[in-house]
Formats: sequence, structure tokens, C-alpha cells
Amino acid sequence: MNQSKNKGKLGLWMSTSLVIGNMIGAGVFLMPAALAAYGGISIVGWLASSAGTLVLALVFSKLSKLFLNKSGGPYTYTRAGLGDFAGFLVAWGYWISIWVGLAIMAVAMVSALTVLLPVLKESSLASVFVGLGAIWFLTWVNSRGVRESGKMQVVTTLLKLIPLIMIIFGGFFFFNIDNFIPFNVSESTNFEAIAITSTMTLYAFLGFESATIPADNVKDPGKTIPRATMLGTIITTLIYILGTVVVMGMVPLQELALSPAPFADAMGIMTGGLGRGLVAGGAAIAAFGALNGWILVAGQLPRATAKDKLFPAIFKKENKRGVPVYGMLIGSGLASGVMLLNYTEGLVEQFKFLILLGSFTALVPYLFTAAAYVSILLDKKLPSEPWLGIYGIGSLAFSYSLWAIFGAGEQAVFWGFILLMVGIPFYIFVKWRNKESP
Repeated sequence: MNQSKNKGKLGLWMSTSLVIGNMIGAGVFLMPAALAAYGGISIVGWLASSAGTLVLALVFSKLSKLFLNKSGGPYTYTRAGLGDFAGFLVAWGYWISIWVGLAIMAVAMVSALTVLLPVLKESSLASVFVGLGAIWFLTWVNSRGVRESGKMQVVTTLLKLIPLIMIIFGGFFFFNIDNFIPFNVSESTNFEAIAITSTMTLYAFLGFESATIPADNVKDPGKTIPRATMLGTIITTLIYILGTVVVMGMVPLQELALSPAPFADAMGIMTGGLGRGLVAGGAAIAAFGALNGWILVAGQLPRATAKDKLFPAIFKKENKRGVPVYGMLIGSGLASGVMLLNYTEGLVEQFKFLILLGSFTALVPYLFTAAAYVSILLDKKLPSEPWLGIYGIGSLAFSYSLWAIFGAGEQAVFWGFILLMVGIPFYIFVKWRNKESP
């Protein structure tokens, strides 16, 4: 009976690969180029974002045990702790970060493929065609069921880790410590540089909460989700920090800042053209796999919100395989629009702006979830959670999210705030429609 109930659901390894796969995509493969403008001090930013992310992952892990079989992740936790309006803002902001993230993954995939297919670097039309093709092909794959998405996630996660591990272990033989001098090459103060780079690197960690979102499609969620969240976050943290240190130690900063595929350049130093192509292919697979995972989330989160009548009912409509396909179609359509509107800039410049915008709209849900964590646990008065521990973990998670918002910069915060405020009349409209409907 239990086996039949779990049929078609995600197990530990699929859930862990969803976490790792949604994080390791655009972030690690393009990040060294974006960070090159700050130099070695960006490693401190990595460490800060890693520590903050682990605290946030702990918060999500604890909350997932209290909301078994309840999908929605940050939205569900915020609504339970802070009410409908706060829950809606979190869902709205997170939903924005999802479809912005889809565009980022598509851009990163195209960037990696330029090493193997130079025409993509020369032709914007070809680049857009390949990026859009990947988005819509994976939307079709996800429409066939959560297990189909999970299987692809496992395969692409394994494939993406192979070249990264090769570079981490082999790159230290080509390491040059002089690449880290001076430590801060930017015009920003050390504090500003650390704050900015910690926010930029945090984007590479977005997705650590992925296993909490399709909770009702996970086997034994009380054990699987917390384990997958922490295990996936720890593995990804090690890959990111070691990988970035090695690449910066191999490629001079001046070259790194202009590189469309820095990990491929690093492998080129080690093995020549063949290895460079291998990593470029791995980077493309990584972004492709991340696209797959985020498209899954793009349907699951608005479905949970729509079930609570805070999003339009169309988002909870499912096909015959139980997939909220309309939510995925809308998310993929918006992501396609972001690609078309922004493909006039260089890949690295576009990536940097989208990182900051996507980070801000995801940080707001993290901020509210940290506050909701304290509210929920104090309200439940759990004997196993002393109030000092609750406030301690909640305060660290809240403070880190707030600090990272500061690092997002004025432009990203401005446009991110506008996007959040656009949601308010949308919330009023949905509430009014619900009152009108029987």
C-alpha cells in the first residue's frame, strides 16, 4: 500500500539531485568571470554566502518537518507564520525569481555552447533560437510527470559534476598564487566588495530550498526533504568554493573578466582543446539540467498558492499526469520574454544584472521565511526547540538575507521592489474574485 502511494514520487537521490541541479547551473560556470572585477576578495564573499545559505537551509529543513506533504516551500511557511498577504508577497517574489532564473539558465547554456559552436557567439538570432528551444523542450518533458523530470535531473547532475571535479583536482598543479594579488582589485571598499560578491554568489545557491516546494510529490517527506536540502547544499558549497579558487588561480584576472566560459578556459590550460570542449559541454549540460529543475518548480509553487486562492485558479489546473502544466507554460513564456528583451548586451554583463535582480526577488522570500520560522516555532511551543535557539537561528537567517539585499545594489533593489509592488493590485484583484465566486 505504501509502495503504491509512493509510486511516481521523488526519492532521496532525485530530491538531492533536484537541489544540486537547481543550484549548479549558471552560477558556477559564469561566476568566476563576473567575480574577476573584484579579485581574490570575492572568495570571502563565497564563504559569507556559503555560511548564510547553510543557516537558511537549516531553517527550511526544520520547517519542512512541520509541514509534511504540503507543497510551496517558502510561500507555505510564510503564510503559516505571517498570514495571507505576506505569503502572497513571498509567492509573487519567488515566482518572479523563477522565471528570471529560467532566462539566466538559458543564457548560461548558450554561453557554454559558444565554445563548441562559435556561430552562437556571432549570431544573436541563433543564440536566442537555441535558448528558447531548450526552455520549451524541457517544458514538454516536465509536462509528462514529476518522475520524468526527476530522472533527467539525476542524469544531468552526474554529468555536470564530472568536469568540475576534474578541474578541482587537476587545477592545483597549474595554480598561480600571484593571481590573487592585489586581494581587492575593484574601486569598492572591502566591505562593499564582500557585500556585493556575497550577493552575486548567493544567486548560485538559489535552489537549495527546491526539495521543499514539491513536498507532496516526495517520498517520506519528513526524512527525505531535510536530508536532501542539507546534503545538496553542502556538496554544492564545496564544489563552488574549491572550483572558483582553482579557476582564479589558473586564469589571470584580466582574461577571466572577458571569458564567456571560464571553467572551459581552465581545462584548456590543463589538457588543451579537447578538455576545453569537454568542460564547455559539461557547462551546457549543467545549465540544461538546471533549466529542467526550475521549470518543475515553476509549476509547483504557483499551484500551491492557487490552491489557497491567492493566485488565479489557472495555476492549479493539472493535466492527466497530475502536472500543473499551465503554470509551467506561463513561467516559460515570461522567461522567453526576458531573453528576447535582454539579448542585446554581452553575456557576462547581462548575466550579472539578472543575477542581482533574481537574487533580490528570491532574498525577499528568504527574509520572510526566516521571520516566519521564529513565529511558527514560538507559536507551537515545541519543547525540543529552546527559544534562544529559535531566535538565534532565525536572527542569523534574517540578518544574512537583509545584508545580502544591501549587496544587490540600487538598480536591482529598485526594479525588484517595483516588481514586488506590482503584485499588490494583483493580490487585491484575486481576493475580490474569490469573494465574488461562490
